[in-house]
Amino acid sequence: MYIKGGACLMAQAFIIMQIGNPDLDTVCEKAIVPALKACGFVPKRVDKHTEGRLLKSEIVGFIESSDIIIADLTNERPNCYLEVGYAMGLDKFRNLILTSREDHDSDSPNYKKGGPKIHFDLSGYDILFWDPNNIAKFKEELEKRIKRRLATITPYMPSSSSPWDEEWISEHQSIAFTGLKKYTGNRFMEILMTLRDLKLDIPQGELLHATENAMIHTIGWPIGVVLDNINRPKPKTDGIVTEINFKEHYDYWALKKDGTFYLLRSLFEDIYEQGQGCVFFDTRIVQITEALLYAVRLYSNLKVPIDTRILIRIRHGGLEDNILTAGGERQFAVIFPRKSTEDEVCTQVETTIERIEPDLVDLVQKFIQPLFVVFEFFEIDRKVLEDIVNKFVAGRVT
Repeated sequence: MYIKGGACLMAQAFIIMQIGNPDLDTVCEKAIVPALKACGFVPKRVDKHTEGRLLKSEIVGFIESSDIIIADLTNERPNCYLEVGYAMGLDKFRNLILTSREDHDSDSPNYKKGGPKIHFDLSGYDILFWDPNNIAKFKEELEKRIKRRLATITPYMPSSSSPWDEEWISEHQSIAFTGLKKYTGNRFMEILMTLRDLKLDIPQGELLHATENAMIHTIGWPIGVVLDNINRPKPKTDGIVTEINFKEHYDYWALKKDGTFYLLRSLFEDIYEQGQGCVFFDTRIVQITEALLYAVRLYSNLKVPIDTRILIRIRHGGLEDNILTAGGERQFAVIFPRKSTEDEVCTQVETTIERIEPDLVDLVQKFIQPLFVVFEFFEIDRKVLEDIVNKFVAGRVT
């Protein structure tokens, strides 16, 4: 996927199937479309995405321009066979995945002689049959086949390289860690975000505007803070960047034109005398919650499609010999002092922008549990976690 000048160019898939059949519409909605989206494709179906031109020309256009074509042969529709034949005539068989309801398989116990079947000219091909009573299994298997098929298609191979711009990240890490050690010490929280299969090309001014409106104003220093003084973000050839040192707090973040976000900050606990050598478990939960919500706001401001997959990596460092405790009234949650023998914990999660808010508590738990476990196997009570997350969401000032 690629966005330039506001236009979104994403890998496209075309769905060939009988139109107007409620059962097939359900299969399409619950299995075919989700499987394609999970593999980074924008699914197109002619009845859903017609642009008002001649129907035949639109179908031809979809077949010619799609990287993956899912053709369901259920109910022996002549137009479906015709469109499959056209795709094969274009030598796009590698792009083509054939499916059908399982009672069309002559080897199925549900097959009825004289009933609908796969025509002889395609019966010898590999066809993925699906059971209407197990749509979830069909979705799972279809997703696997799409991914395997991608390995044979040269133009689109998202798994062939790392989604992270390691050179860009390394450049900013070098600057940020130098500043951190100079001003505050070695304890830090590092956040990385990138779009899994989508690359933007956003002008610096729009990046600045997006970050200004993405801040979540609560108690403390917001993630991605934008100040209107000498610490205001600076434009670079590939994006924007800011570095702030204020008393005991250090904050460095950068946003690349392609949508990659990097942040390194000192631990919030360092601001308080009682926080020296301590990690506040409630503060860590709050800051991870804020980071996830910031991702939603930032990429929404950048007009990224909500079903876009996003990778988020959060790393905490300088933890060795730190004590886990609480920054608020929840000291009871940590029964006895727990010390970390590990210095760093890093966790990466993949989700979609649209799923962050409904899955918020689960996502926070995915990040927080690997961090807490190094403090002598500490496990946060789920109700306590939910309460902290929900109170932060309710109390944030937008």
